[in-house]
Amino acid sequence: MRYHQSGKVPQKRHTIFKSEDEQFYYEQLFGTEGFHGISSLLYHIHRPTQIKSISEPKDVTPKIAVEKNVTPRMFKGMNVIAEDDFLDSRKVLMLNNDLKMGLAKPRKSSEYFYKNAECDELLFIHEGNGTLKTFVGNLDFSVGDYLIIPRGTIYQIDFKDEKNVIFFVEAHSPIYTPKRYRNEFGQLLEHSPFCERDIIAPSFVEPKDERGEFLIKVKKENQIWDFIYATHPFDVVGWDGFFYPYKFNIKNFEPITGRVHLPPPIHQNFEAHNFVVCSFVARMYDYHPLAIPAPYNHSNIDSDEVLFYTEGDFMSRNHIDLMDFTLHPGGIVHGPHPGAMERSIGKKFTEEYAVMVDPFRPLKLTEEAMKVEDKSYATSWLETPENHLGDRSQE
Repeated sequence: MRYHQSGKVPQKRHTIFKSEDEQFYYEQLFGTEGFHGISSLLYHIHRPTQIKSISEPKDVTPKIAVEKNVTPRMFKGMNVIAEDDFLDSRKVLMLNNDLKMGLAKPRKSSEYFYKNAECDELLFIHEGNGTLKTFVGNLDFSVGDYLIIPRGTIYQIDFKDEKNVIFFVEAHSPIYTPKRYRNEFGQLLEHSPFCERDIIAPSFVEPKDERGEFLIKVKKENQIWDFIYATHPFDVVGWDGFFYPYKFNIKNFEPITGRVHLPPPIHQNFEAHNFVVCSFVARMYDYHPLAIPAPYNHSNIDSDEVLFYTEGDFMSRNHIDLMDFTLHPGGIVHGPHPGAMERSIGKKFTEEYAVMVDPFRPLKLTEEAMKVEDKSYATSWLETPENHLGDRSQE
């Protein structure tokens, strides 16, 4: 992350800061990892601590269907049920102690405010557009955007219409850009597949100086509480620092290619504790005269592999639809489907887009995942006529 300043801030931190009519502004340190991690300083018109009431919690613990899994699986995202409410629409499909991930199809904008007090959130916009409204400003989003929302961010989502599909990850650790792409000062290096210009910070919005009753739903430890605050949470007159939500579009990821097939880490976009997120994007295929563009068979000894297919045809897979998830468990060999290796030879380019999450601890599967599973996937590598597919690759 890079330093960003928006709105009005005092020249010196932790000093008196007043409005033109001599009213105090109230400083808030917003950060994680104690006082060691990155942070920002926010300046509120009102004290941000004015709680009027707190409800009894609502339990939203995902229900586990498969505790230990070694089976390759496919989940049909098109069959996930849409819901009106933004939070109700989140269907967790897979999880472990480091993350939860799944699909959401919210139809309505959220009138309440929301804060995940435990997890950083990654929202990948597969379909839909709108505005992410936060206490540090707004981000307009559209198809292909990653929205990275640090834990503790208070926000609303305003959708343009009812057709919205979001792949989400909730991480129990901060989500960062890969360390190997940054120098000791945090600047993205020349060999990075993206740069700071591709990372969009929120635009400043005039603060809301309002009193009343404001509902903020707060999630922590699989419980959601309704907090009623006495002042509008978007009353920030200015802020600065390194800790804020941002957006990055998958089509701004510049692919790294080579003469022969390169391993998945070259697609890495983000990292967190015990998992990485990769972006597969349109790119040139390998250009050695004898290259096989399809990936070699491999087993992820140390990680599961989840792919979410968002645009184009995925070269190494047969019978994949958009919004599908595939799960390849750690230690179990997987690779191109029958015919995929052969039809890739001689191809020059692909228009595929997919998001890959590799967790370094095994995933558990939820009841929601079982509802949309395609049970034929585990045997889809058998050399049978129905498992073959003709040439559908892009030149």
